[in-house]
Amino acid sequence: MSKEDEKNQEEFVSTRLLVPKERIGVIIGKKGETKKRIEEELGVKLKIDSRTGEVIILTPQENADALLKASAVIKAIARGFSPENALLLKNDDYTLSLIDLTQYASTKKALVRIRGRIIGEKGKARLLIEELTNTKICVYGKTVGIIGPWDKVGLAEEAIRKLAEGARHATVFDWLYEQKRIEKMIKLDEKMRKPYEEF
Repeated sequence: MSKEDEKNQEEFVSTRLLVPKERIGVIIGKKGETKKRIEEELGVKLKIDSRTGEVIILTPQENADALLKASAVIKAIARGFSPENALLLKNDDYTLSLIDLTQYASTKKALVRIRGRIIGEKGKARLLIEELTNTKICVYGKTVGIIGPWDKVGLAEEAIRKLAEGARHATVFDWLYEQKRIEKMIKLDEKMRKPYEEF
């Protein structure tokens, strides 16, 4: 190893991720545009091996928190999210959650059925959960990915778990509507208290 390589290793921090090969093209994008966008918006360098699916993320040591954000963005794209939705993770108040559906399905047939329940007819169930929780949801392979604000992701996780365990759609949606109603009441209560506190 040359002195220059040693110096680079000291100044940079890196991590390696293995991505499904069919998602590598999405990370690179048309004429490398997506790769360039991730690098520019997060201040990182991506080294991508299309043959193995390996992605190496490098960033200067002083920008180490960007490594975590870039890792989350790459993981999200690897699990089926569009680059646009994945890049929401550059915001400090957003997080990525991955639910492994194999814990709810003992057979391939059961997995297909659970995926179908979460997506719903013409994708309606997934869209309604997204709307009621202010999140983005992607069902890909054996996992369900959720991107959203920290305080909302837990709600989406619970709704998906309920559906995976066999709860009726109506029951899950009623529960989500109730959570939304409670949240509105709390916000209203806080708003009404504020003038008195200021006074």
